[in-house]
Amino acid sequence: MFDGALALVSAVECAAEGVSFAGRAGVPEGAGALLGLLVGSVLLVRRRWPIAVVLVSVAVAPAEMGFLMGIVGLYTLAASEVPRRYTAVLAGMATVAVFVVTAVEMRRDIAAQADGFDPNVWYVPVMALFMTLGLNAPPVLFGLYIGARRRLMESLRERADSLEQELSLLADRAEQRAQWARQEERRRIAREMHDVVAHRVSLMVVHAAALQAVALKDPQKAVKNAALVGDMGRQALTELREMLGVLREEPAAGPPAAPAGVPLAAVGRAAAAAAQAAASGEPADGAGTGDGPGLGALEDLCEQSRLAGAAVELAVLGEARPYPPEVGRTAYRVVQEALTNVHKHAPGAAVVVRLAHREAEVAMQVENGPSDAGVADVGLPSGGNGLVGMKERVVRLGGVFVSGPTDAGGFRVSAVIPVGAEGS
Repeated sequence: MFDGALALVSAVECAAEGVSFAGRAGVPEGAGALLGLLVGSVLLVRRRWPIAVVLVSVAVAPAEMGFLMGIVGLYTLAASEVPRRYTAVLAGMATVAVFVVTAVEMRRDIAAQADGFDPNVWYVPVMALFMTLGLNAPPVLFGLYIGARRRLMESLRERADSLEQELSLLADRAEQRAQWARQEERRRIAREMHDVVAHRVSLMVVHAAALQAVALKDPQKAVKNAALVGDMGRQALTELREMLGVLREEPAAGPPAAPAGVPLAAVGRAAAAAAQAAASGEPADGAGTGDGPGLGALEDLCEQSRLAGAAVELAVLGEARPYPPEVGRTAYRVVQEALTNVHKHAPGAAVVVRLAHREAEVAMQVENGPSDAGVADVGLPSGGNGLVGMKERVVRLGGVFVSGPTDAGGFRVSAVIPVGAEGS
């Protein structure tokens, strides 16, 4: 609508100037008015073909026609995406045309004056140049400014869209990492629950079976086995309470909600940091699970299995030293799960537990012989997740885990865990 209004005003102006031009040229005024209407209407296509508008204004400049069309055409040309060399050439052509027409008209007016005014020889060119620049320079400069501003805004908009897409992608990746970390945390908790429940309950079942077998024959031994079952049950409940207590704890300083005005990048970085913290094996809120049993409790662990009737031998090589809590806890859980598997799958078998303290690592091996045929199988169920859990624990710390049957008909579990600088 704006372009149509400009074209209408330009057409009316050019029609009036066309009538004046027709009178000077000695042609019918109707033809001049029609020519002016056609020339002025060209302004309607200024956005699509700005070069054509400027060329038409230059062409009709000798007829002193198209004043508004020339100004608007130069502005549109300068603000458009036309190459700057074309803009310079066309602006120069328009300037020359306006300068020549203005100079000729000024000389004609001076000559027509009756008072005999005789200006300096530079008066007409200088005045014509000032008038020409006053007409052509402002629309060209303003058009260049508007075009540069428009391109800058488009560039900033494209950059903002690109940043928004990048931030959205980062947020999606952070959510994926957080989801993976949550799954890893579930698996970690499942491993802890399995280690605590499986070992203690397995020993309780073994002692209960022994209690059933000797209850009538040896009451004193039955009382001892019953006391052991009670002690192990209390130990299992204590460990479960500690673990569940940690799960019930509220986060000490959880990630704050993003207030208004906070960029999405900060939220994405916070989510990524939480995901990385959880993926590293630590809870996202900073709450630990306690140090738990470590290598110093291996002798008690083996003694519990001995009380259950298993022949367990513990061999320690090297000098013991402090280890990071995660290393000691993982080594303890590996031995614990291996002894649990012996009670489940090889009751009565002789077991050798080897622990080696090395310079940069700690190694453990649990090897059992074939099951004693004279010992009754207590029928402990197996979920098939023990070896998988042990391997996940060891591999997560950068260690190596190997398990498999031996040539003698038994089973061997071996693990090597690097200590790192913290434990050295």
